[in-house]
Amino acid sequence: MASGRLVVQVFVDNVALPLEGAMVTINGEDTNLNLMTDESGRTSVVELKAPDLEYTLEPQNTVQPFSTYDITVYKEGLGVGTVIGAQVYAGIESIQDVFLSTTPGGSGKNVTVVTPPAIWANDPSKIVQNPNAFLGSGRVLPRVIVPGYIIVHDGIPSDTNAPNYYVTFPDYIKNVASSEIYPTWPRETLKANVHAIVSFTLNRVYTEWYFSKGYSFTITSSTAYDQKYTHNRTIFDTISEVVDEYFDEYLKFPDRSFPFLAQYSDGIKVVRDGWLSQWGSKTLGDQGYNSLQIVRYYYGNTIQLAVAEVVSDLPTSFPGYNLSEGACGEEVQLLQNALNKIRGSYPAIPLISNANGVFGSDTTAAVKKFQSVFNLPITGIVNFATWYRISAIYAAVSNMLKGIFE
Repeated sequence: MASGRLVVQVFVDNVALPLEGAMVTINGEDTNLNLMTDESGRTSVVELKAPDLEYTLEPQNTVQPFSTYDITVYKEGLGVGTVIGAQVYAGIESIQDVFLSTTPGGSGKNVTVVTPPAIWANDPSKIVQNPNAFLGSGRVLPRVIVPGYIIVHDGIPSDTNAPNYYVTFPDYIKNVASSEIYPTWPRETLKANVHAIVSFTLNRVYTEWYFSKGYSFTITSSTAYDQKYTHNRTIFDTISEVVDEYFDEYLKFPDRSFPFLAQYSDGIKVVRDGWLSQWGSKTLGDQGYNSLQIVRYYYGNTIQLAVAEVVSDLPTSFPGYNLSEGACGEEVQLLQNALNKIRGSYPAIPLISNANGVFGSDTTAAVKKFQSVFNLPITGIVNFATWYRISAIYAAVSNMLKGIFE
């Protein structure tokens, strides 16, 4: 067998409260590991057995292409958190969040069952939908935006007993991509699938599809109606990095102002004209197609990539250019103040003692540590991905979005 990597991150209630000193046990075939979380709530990265890479590269239904591990987290006074079936792929780093609850009687929230990705499982096939069905309804937003968070209904629309989860937009996209396809595929294939997932989601947001029908959520977790979502599932580093860079890019046609409802299928069990084929996109990626070429192969040569306005929880949006050592100005000072605020919950991030708007070596050190803690490429440069991850964590530790991360 080959191997992959796994890191566990433990929080109390939400990402604003990483938990130091939690005992983490990882169990699987021939595996029993006991770890402890550091001051950022992270375990060390451990190497675990996984099936050979080849099983994720060709359609087949005989060998499960990932290993599964059960995780138990314990901290005195907070009880136990359990993850059943955390997934590990060959050559991939898996990231598994675990939330312990301070809510009395809330221990039931601490059990996560990670279901197989849709491309492996026999999930219900997607219902064919008219991408222009909402036209003339009068129910649309005034502009295309990436919201701070969306409300995910964990069931079919009519299931009134299913819970609703408030999820930050990038985290939702990472979850869906990790729930739909394999993280071992070519990067351009991952990008093409992320573009489709983002576009489908933003269409639901822009048209207020479910709100207009009297529901109190943005989207469902049902593969029949929407996209697969498994609450608090394992996320993978290759998918996470792509989403962090491209979560604001969506597909549209030149004569339409709204995000295209980019439908897709596995391309093996279900094949539909005008839909992206997941396995087909993998083949095109292997052949050197870039992400735009892949989506145009399925949706037509006139499909375009557009950039949505991002609703940020920092006082200002990403300035449109990277910030690095030597930069100065208001954006740098906002960044420094945000990092110092985050440091209250994540003390491993070095203090920026002189937050004067000049990007010096102390700011570089703080950025690098932030990137390390939050699974971003460790460059010390604040690009789009790092800026908006700082934005989300700053919002959490400032209680600006208190409760939505639970």
